[in-house]
Amino acid sequence: MVQIPDIRKVKSVIPETLHNLKIRKPAEFAAGIKGVTVALEHAIQEMGTKRALETLARLNQKDGFDCPGCAWPDPDDKRSLFAEYCENGVKAVAEEATRQKVGPDFFKEHSISEMMSWSDYKIGKSGRLTHPMILREGEDHYSEISWQEAFDQIGSELNNLNHPNEAIFYTSGRSSNEAAFLWGLFARAFGTNNLPDCSNMCHESSGVALSQTLGIGKGSVTLDDLPKAEVVIVTGQNPGTNHPRMLTALQQCKLNGGKIITINPLEEAGLKRFKNPQRAVDYFTSGTTITDLFLQVKINGDVALLKAIMKVLTELSKVDRTILDHEFIQANTSGFAELQKDLQQESLSSLAERSGISIVQIKKAANLIAHKKKIIICWAMGLTQHHNGVDNIKSCVNLLLLKGAIGKEGAGTCPVRGHSNVQGDRSVGIMHHVSPQLNNSIKDVMGFDPPSEPGLDTVASIKAMHEGQAKIFIALGGNFLTAASDTAYTAKALSRCKLTVQISTKLNRSHLVPGNTALILPTLGRTEKDLNQGKERLVTVENSMGKVHKSKGHLTPASQLLMSEPEIVGQIANATLQDRYGIQWSYISKDYESIRNLISQIIKGFEHYNDRIEDSGFYLPNNARDGDFSKLSKGRAHFSVCPVPDHQLHDDEFLLMTIRSHDQYNTTIYGMDDRYRGIIGERRVILINQKDMAENNLSAKQLIDLSSTYDGQVRWARSFHIVPYNIPKGNLAGYFPELNCLVPIDEFALESRTPISKSVKVRIFASDQ
Repeated sequence: MVQIPDIRKVKSVIPETLHNLKIRKPAEFAAGIKGVTVALEHAIQEMGTKRALETLARLNQKDGFDCPGCAWPDPDDKRSLFAEYCENGVKAVAEEATRQKVGPDFFKEHSISEMMSWSDYKIGKSGRLTHPMILREGEDHYSEISWQEAFDQIGSELNNLNHPNEAIFYTSGRSSNEAAFLWGLFARAFGTNNLPDCSNMCHESSGVALSQTLGIGKGSVTLDDLPKAEVVIVTGQNPGTNHPRMLTALQQCKLNGGKIITINPLEEAGLKRFKNPQRAVDYFTSGTTITDLFLQVKINGDVALLKAIMKVLTELSKVDRTILDHEFIQANTSGFAELQKDLQQESLSSLAERSGISIVQIKKAANLIAHKKKIIICWAMGLTQHHNGVDNIKSCVNLLLLKGAIGKEGAGTCPVRGHSNVQGDRSVGIMHHVSPQLNNSIKDVMGFDPPSEPGLDTVASIKAMHEGQAKIFIALGGNFLTAASDTAYTAKALSRCKLTVQISTKLNRSHLVPGNTALILPTLGRTEKDLNQGKERLVTVENSMGKVHKSKGHLTPASQLLMSEPEIVGQIANATLQDRYGIQWSYISKDYESIRNLISQIIKGFEHYNDRIEDSGFYLPNNARDGDFSKLSKGRAHFSVCPVPDHQLHDDEFLLMTIRSHDQYNTTIYGMDDRYRGIIGERRVILINQKDMAENNLSAKQLIDLSSTYDGQVRWARSFHIVPYNIPKGNLAGYFPELNCLVPIDEFALESRTPISKSVKVRIFASDQ
């Protein structure tokens, strides 16, 4: 019998294979005819011409399916047939709707040992999973298993645990509201709140900060607010690659006379200029200049910069009181005096030095904001994935509260989320902490007492598996291994489980790092018809701005053996709990209207769910959007005092942030190019300032190794090419998941426990390869 290589002895979980790097000048604009061409080429290659065009015609339409990529919202009213998707959305659809298949014959030909040496790009391009598969202990090849055998094995293993808390129920943001709700209900009926999700790794800092300051862990704006804003601040975000349809909203803001301030260590093409493929004039002009003021902040210099801007504004308000909204502050906030005192104690020159932004530029930003009332701040993981990620978001809230820019049209908070339903999963109950209100509702409606002790988040789940305290890991979607921090540690954790189960559409690296036994359960994708006894079913999702709407696929499923996510959850629950509590899991999981009826009874805001998803859906309640802070302590929104972080770098250390390439969405790699940044044919690259190159005798394309040292433990990332780039001195950037191996499992944001993937202290060494 062939033995699987011991993951504890593997040098690198992600192969260190190098390719042919080409370095070109970064792009000066995003989208345009090139974006259209690349998107169509990718779609046609994966799907064929006719199938691709028919599928794209339904993407993000009211009677179609929701994009499996990001969570950017669609217009509430009329939608253009060819305007409601972007280049990376097309790539996401093509990846899911590919004609390539991964079935039993594939697994007979390719062993786990072999596939571990493949790149994530090659693994992902293998195709759609078609059959339930099992990897039995000690074997090196997955083999076919029936659905019922798989469910029976999962149920038996779960029931043989010493305690329900020895099981981990992970959720990816791609899952529908129906699947996620049923998943959370099953986990609680089983007896655990171990419900980590992908939000733990990205926007958890946003949720914590916004809940504490404004009373809701979501953004307050809608899509209609962006064109009405007088100023939009885009910070810690690259919409041209990660949320391209956002550029249309920013363009509308600019055309309406609005101003845009961009804050980021890298100057990204999409925030320079945008050539909208849906505007005929943009094909014959240079498009729209997006950014009015670019502030190239040092990595994690955001608190210092925002404090500096607020300090200037408070000084200006001594001459002109209208610069701050004193009426709003007095009526709706607490903590203003403490913030004022904190700002007075800060030196503007010190804040400028720590942020990397000159006093002249700081004053430009303050003056641009000073006489504006409608201000929106948009952000993503460039703010959330730091030790002080929560304070980064609180600092954004501080600025908005000073200007009274919350709870009014054209103003507010805009955390731009990644996965297409990560916010919806949380809304329907995917959370590791205890909600007394949710528990009481579940007891009233379902007749059982949910567990009252907090569960494990993502970091805690990995540590529990690593230490042998958790023995079963079941993932509802996602690619947990490559999404998580500290790749080698996470791989060891998964390998120490008795059973790992992955509910997936496509092959990914998490399938290659199994527990003693591993199961792959193939599921339907968003693009595919979901049938029950010949009748089509629809699911629902929630976008980044809190709107719940339907999604209905139209493609013939990749395999007749595929099962929907809700049905898979229901069958696992049935095999585990049977008739415990009298819940008919098999029936409920097949009838999505019944699931939605349960959601409407249990979760506030979803009342009359089935009726309200007709047409374009409905918005969930949002107190910050309404300007209602009555449920917060003192009935007011809260200012926060946020210290400026001090990373205390040694002379030979740099601060590294992980980023996505343009040919990537989260852990899915679409190709080997980062077209907008001019990096072609290679992912193992490090972007570095040319002055740092000179001081360290480095040359373009030179191979280097990187290390991070925390608590005496050294982690290595080997064989990366040097790429000279416009990035602040002392800062580096490179792609995840290749660099996740440098992010320590124990280094995360205070309160939110989000990994510090955007500010890792590293050293550079000449490579020995």
